[in-house]
Amino acid sequence: METAVGVLGGGQLGAMLVEAANQYRIKINVLDAENSPAKQVSGHGTHVNGSFKDAKAIKKLVDTGVKVLTVEIEHVDTTILEELASSGEVDVQPSPSTIRTIQDKYVQKKHLEDRGVASAKSYKLETPTVEELQKAGEALGLPFMLKSRREAYDGRGNYPVRSADDFKSALDALGGNKDLYAEQWANFRMELAVMVVKTKDDVLSFPTTETIHENSICKLTYTPARGVSVAISKKAQELARKAVACFEGKGVFGVEMFLLEDDSLLVNEIAPRPHNSGHYTIEGCYISQYEAHLSAILDMPLRQEDLMLRQPAIMLNILGGDAEDSHTKIAEAALTDRWLKVHLYGKGTARKGRKMGHITVCAPTMAEAQRRMQPMIDLVDKDKPKQSNGVSKDDLAESPLVAIVMGSDSDLPKLKDGLEILRKLEIPYVTRVTSAHRTPSLMAEVASGIADTTVQCVVAAAGGAAHLPGMFAAYTPLPVIGVPIKPSIGEGMDSVLSILNMPKGVPVATVSLNNSTNAALLAARILGAGDSGIRQRVIRYMEDSETAVRQKDQLLQRIGAEKYLEGMK
Repeated sequence: METAVGVLGGGQLGAMLVEAANQYRIKINVLDAENSPAKQVSGHGTHVNGSFKDAKAIKKLVDTGVKVLTVEIEHVDTTILEELASSGEVDVQPSPSTIRTIQDKYVQKKHLEDRGVASAKSYKLETPTVEELQKAGEALGLPFMLKSRREAYDGRGNYPVRSADDFKSALDALGGNKDLYAEQWANFRMELAVMVVKTKDDVLSFPTTETIHENSICKLTYTPARGVSVAISKKAQELARKAVACFEGKGVFGVEMFLLEDDSLLVNEIAPRPHNSGHYTIEGCYISQYEAHLSAILDMPLRQEDLMLRQPAIMLNILGGDAEDSHTKIAEAALTDRWLKVHLYGKGTARKGRKMGHITVCAPTMAEAQRRMQPMIDLVDKDKPKQSNGVSKDDLAESPLVAIVMGSDSDLPKLKDGLEILRKLEIPYVTRVTSAHRTPSLMAEVASGIADTTVQCVVAAAGGAAHLPGMFAAYTPLPVIGVPIKPSIGEGMDSVLSILNMPKGVPVATVSLNNSTNAALLAARILGAGDSGIRQRVIRYMEDSETAVRQKDQLLQRIGAEKYLEGMK
């Protein structure tokens, strides 16, 4: 491809953009400091050394023959970009007016608000004074977040104002910045992000990502977002596309948002470029956010299906620690599991809190991805105070793979052996009590929504008429395994037949009476068809079972039937 692309900024985002361009032999000319990360992965003589804020340096970059100009950082000189675009010298994407609007976070918020995009209410401070903060408190209520309007990122330029006692310290912390605004406090239960691609014809979106922040810096991302229904995930993508559609130009936009306690969504901030929360796309999706950005600005073919997730993915940022080589130690440790993909940015010696690289892991299930990433999380947290990172080594039930449902809590003791099997095989599960007869509406609600969670298989136990497994299967596309429970009256054959004799079109697998062990093992085998980790644990279980039987046979042969029987008493 002949078109040369100019990029303002040569940090890690620029480097990954260059790596994507190299696949297609698209030439990238970078404007940034000498030996910046992007220049390290593109060895040619037409890069430009200088500042991406300098109009003369930007003009010099265009003079190297670039036909399309884009940004990996929005803090650029938009006046010269507008002049260059108006003159027809170069195609600037996204539009200079878009970059200018997004540069000022208060203007960005008002732009979205005026176009009906849900975002937190804001108040502009006319002057950085206590009096203005008092007015902000009256307009927004307390607490609120005081923010710098420009060049604030990774928590820099933000200060939480919880009461009037914080007014002076907030102003002191932001260093006398004259351009400040207050933002209404959002009581969110989760932070989400969606990477959006605006092409000449359409607005497309990558999957919804859960982001975990520590000290206001993104630490982890989980895709798909855990504990978020398909409906909410779709709503987040719709909101992100609506927000990006408000801006002119083409390319990738990172949309950060809050998921509130009532499941409503608010846009937090937008970046007019690839974004940290989209790093997972390199390994996790059919094309990365960087390929998508190039495709959009160069009018290459791009469809919504190209942005689909291949497998669940977790991304962990490698931040600089106290030691200058702290990031390389983490990268070396990641080599013990080659499912972990390491990206180092080439920034030299580490500085505390500086993004030095990232690690991504993809796996057939989120539970498997969490198991593989957990040692890395433990390593980066080794010397930190104990705190929640959004993932617990001992509690993977945030992402259950099996749902155990029963018509009555009296069935639970009969399911004990099956639950033990799932624990032994390290398969996270969730348990529910919902009767097909006594709580039909609850049963229908649970069964209808179960496929929108991380659950991939259902074990349903019922006695007597035993309608629960069949009714559950009628509401969900997931595989259902029925466990007939022996009732207090009769031998239970009617329960077996009730589950067994389902009409065509509503299949239910059936195990023998009270046999939750086989139900759990069948669920594990179903999951193992797409998860090599679970499959290997099932194989080990089978091998252990064979070993146990062989040992019994050897003992029987050695001591004889009579002594063996005595030992069984």
